[in-house]
Amino acid sequence: MSEEILARITASPVRRWFGVCVLLALALAVLSIAFTPEEVALTRRLPLTLLGLAVAGAGLGLYRATALALELTPQGLRDSSGRMIAPMEQILGVDRGTFAFKPSNGFVLKLGAKYGLVLRPGLYWRIGKRAGIGGVLQGAETKQMADIIAVILAERAAQDQA
Repeated sequence: MSEEILARITASPVRRWFGVCVLLALALAVLSIAFTPEEVALTRRLPLTLLGLAVAGAGLGLYRATALALELTPQGLRDSSGRMIAPMEQILGVDRGTFAFKPSNGFVLKLGAKYGLVLRPGLYWRIGKRAGIGGVLQGAETKQMADIIAVILAERAAQDQA
């Protein structure tokens, strides 16, 4: 099934590995503090160990999520696994302003319907009527995708007025 892809974004290997390494370094630091006998009381070792393992899990989640790519098609925005992030008919707006609650180097899509929670650390998240795109992605590529979506929305608004 061949489908036109208007834009495609992948995480650069350098950004991907830097994010994973930072999270793993944090996990190692927290775990080393947890297992240093003279530094931490016994009652605080379990919470610190759980925190270290959770951060290591976040690093693994970042590694897995950033292996995917984001693809913009006429049907909507999806990841390379085929999961639809935002169907084009449900996208109402794009916000990439300075004060928008958005991922780093990214943008936020305003959706017309509520969707379930989906989190792909470093790539995108979707909560309710919002989807945030960005994280370890390059700013120029996300800006280009946001511009394409804005043009599609402007064309749709012009057709609705006609």
